[in-house]
Amino acid sequence: MKAALFHPAAIDAIRSFPGDVRRELGKLLYDLQTEVRLGMPQSRPMPSVGSGIHELRVRDRSGVYRAFYYLKSARGVLIVHAFMKKTQATSQQDIEIGRQRLREMMNEEI
Repeated sequence: MKAALFHPAAIDAIRSFPGDVRRELGKLLYDLQTEVRLGMPQSRPMPSVGSGIHELRVRDRSGVYRAFYYLKSARGVLIVHAFMKKTQATSQQDIEIGRQRLREMMNEEI
């Protein structure tokens, strides 16, 4: 099983999500750790953030939640950013945050 490595800000964001969203994200992350291939509607590639970045997609009564992850690291599954989505399109700010945190985690600054 692959390790799940969280950027500190991503884990803080996930902890603020409603319980049912956290449980669903946990199930999806477990699937990724055990190398289950996820597709739509649970996951989709996010080339706008970076090569190899995907997003987990969870919706509940309170809103739409996303978590960017990277599978190609030898260290495990890197979860770089998590947020509640407020608009149809992913904001440029969230894309930039995902890019920066991926760089940090790939350079083992975190």
